[in-house]
Amino acid sequence: MRMDKLTTKLQLAIADAQSLAIGRDHQFIEPEHVLLSMLDQQDGATKPLLAKAGVNVSALRSALEQVLD
Repeated sequence: MRMDKLTTKLQLAIADAQSLAIGRDHQFIEPEHVLLSMLDQQDGATKPLLAKAGVNVSALRSALEQVLD
């Protein structure tokens, strides 16, 4: 994957996902790591988009935390 072809926000999300995976002693970055990091981004579009689509973002975040634990 060429990181220079990704948006700045996605590059930051992947870097945050990597930090999250390392902090939890996970060997791989899973989609759950990336989604959780996207939800935690300041001024990101993911959380408002999901909320507008009717997703309970708090419940989703809790479920992601459980999966990663």
